[in-house]
Amino acid sequence: MTTEGFVYKYLPDFMKITILTLGTRGDVQSYAVLGQALKQRGHHVTLSTAKNFEQLVKSYGIDFVPVEADYQAILQSEEGKKIMKGNPFAISRNLDKWIYPLIRQSLTEFYHLAKDSDRVVYHVKTMADSFAELFPEKMIRAMVVPGVQPTRAFANPAFSGLSVPPLLHPLSYKLTNWGIKMLQKPIGAFRESVGLPRKYSIPETKFLYGISEHLLPKPADYPENAHFTGFWFGLADEDLPEALLEFIASGTPPLLLTFGSMPFQSKFDLQTAINTLTTQFDTRIIVVRGWGLDQTKRIESNPKVKVIAAAPYEKLFPLTKAVIHHGGIGTTAACLRAGKPCMICPILYPIGDQQFWGQQAYRKGFAPKPIPISKMTERLFLKSIETLLTNQLLYDNAQQLQKRINQENGVENAIAVIEKV
Repeated sequence: MTTEGFVYKYLPDFMKITILTLGTRGDVQSYAVLGQALKQRGHHVTLSTAKNFEQLVKSYGIDFVPVEADYQAILQSEEGKKIMKGNPFAISRNLDKWIYPLIRQSLTEFYHLAKDSDRVVYHVKTMADSFAELFPEKMIRAMVVPGVQPTRAFANPAFSGLSVPPLLHPLSYKLTNWGIKMLQKPIGAFRESVGLPRKYSIPETKFLYGISEHLLPKPADYPENAHFTGFWFGLADEDLPEALLEFIASGTPPLLLTFGSMPFQSKFDLQTAINTLTTQFDTRIIVVRGWGLDQTKRIESNPKVKVIAAAPYEKLFPLTKAVIHHGGIGTTAACLRAGKPCMICPILYPIGDQQFWGQQAYRKGFAPKPIPISKMTERLFLKSIETLLTNQLLYDNAQQLQKRINQENGVENAIAVIEKV
């Protein structure tokens, strides 16, 4: 079989494949899409992640094994909010109380699943590297953010809000490893609990990136075991609610605002700004409430605003004019799939990859220059929206990129790597 440069001999038998991931919705959904496609190929697929994603994972028709690492509950707690602000006392206080037990419990579950599988596709956030040396031939790192393998092409996306000179680009990736080293206490405790020595080495494994080179070219200095397959797109069974479809059909295509699954704070009153933009630009807007935007009473009474809890992006985005979002790679990819320009307001800043994708969108010409929500004012917010609404070049570039991206088959290319003998 040949797919976009991949020519592979396939395994003769179907496999038992385990997918391990942790994080927010963006760290789970694309892996569920991949799992669904692997199941359709005939493989037995199990995805293991935090228990709060059970409904999402099962909606893709694959088996689910929960772990107790519910980051949503942590982030929404008072202590979690202090951690998100970088409070060193809150971080230190909760390592032993929350973080270490979650790591040890999840690693134990991941380890037993991996032992009983033919292939293990895992996100580095799961820290499955800590037992990968036991069966390296079946371990495949799978990521949608290139934050582990060093390159001279760009600094570590996890630190995109920091000014890193090009000479130091490769060194910036050592910060990720340093962060993992801070967690050696629970990792060591896990390894001892399953009869392994505390010390370990990370083997060379395949790297699978659910990234399109039309958005981010694969670095020339990446090794041969790194594969940029294209985005992992699926199609949810869930339909758009009738009330939402009626709102969309009642006028010109609306804007859409979604800030994903991260809590945030802004210097300006976002509800006031939303009401202002509907009047100032004579436009309508759909607001996805998410985890961070929980106060929406003042905009719900505005007839030009429709507030929803969630909706499948692949069905909603094509019906909108443009998208305002936080800069997650999943949402950015959904914009390109729909051929829609976007305005990116990173929530995680200066630490986090959202600014990185915002800059890529700006360079590719389908988004205004990104402004972190922590630096945003109402004036800047409305000015960027005016650019988003009126700059025709953003729309032309988004549609050109849509044509190129829709010619890829990222899921099929990823399966080719997973099934390779």
